[in-house]
Amino acid sequence: MTHTLLVYDGSFDGFLCAVFMVYEQKMNAPSIQKQQDFHQQLFATTETVITETHKAQRVWEGIRSKTSRAELRTLFRSFLSEIKGIENTLLYYIQTVLRPKHTITGIDYSHTHTLRMHQIAKMVSREKHRMEAFVRFQRTKDGIYAATITPDFNVLPLIIGHFKDRYADQKWMIYDLKRDYGIYYDLDTVSTITIPDFTQIMPSSYATQETDFQKLWSTYYQHVNISERKNKRLHMQHIPKRYWKYLTEKKIL
Repeated sequence: MTHTLLVYDGSFDGFLCAVFMVYEQKMNAPSIQKQQDFHQQLFATTETVITETHKAQRVWEGIRSKTSRAELRTLFRSFLSEIKGIENTLLYYIQTVLRPKHTITGIDYSHTHTLRMHQIAKMVSREKHRMEAFVRFQRTKDGIYAATITPDFNVLPLIIGHFKDRYADQKWMIYDLKRDYGIYYDLDTVSTITIPDFTQIMPSSYATQETDFQKLWSTYYQHVNISERKNKRLHMQHIPKRYWKYLTEKKIL
């Protein structure tokens, strides 16, 4: 028995267009997969999804009319997890929501896909908050405050508001090295950017004051960090070791 495999470009609009195709062609048991993860399956008919904004908008409006704002946020955050197979979990959820007799009466965790979606969204939310807490900027010679991150999930779209509000009077850039794209604020708007062959912010690009500040901060941290009061287990609990690379006080200058 063959089934249909829908291959899309990896964007959220592309995913919604795949959902549009499922309904437009009345597909039974389709599977949705990112282009970058695509592997031809022996008993599958493959179709390429064309991303069209108006189709994505129609699907989004349909979902929004049948569920709450909080659920929409949960759906989007789950998608940003990039966990393998998340598209199909979300498709099952959407199909449940769009049933004619479905009403907004609360979250039904008896559905496996609904429960899974919420569990994943919580994981993404935790990573979002950690990035907001642990990102450290370095001031470059051209006056831009820059930071690099490698989060477990694609949280850049979720942290824009936080940094735009907090650093509204500064130009800044946060670049996700793992996904090779970033966000840049020019004192007016935030835009998505890609820098070819970008791997790190080189110390040679730091402003002179930035280098001095990092040395001063590192020295201060070492002096206030009383060894007799160290609680390594508690410290690791609040700041897992994989986040230390973002912290100025953890770097050896």
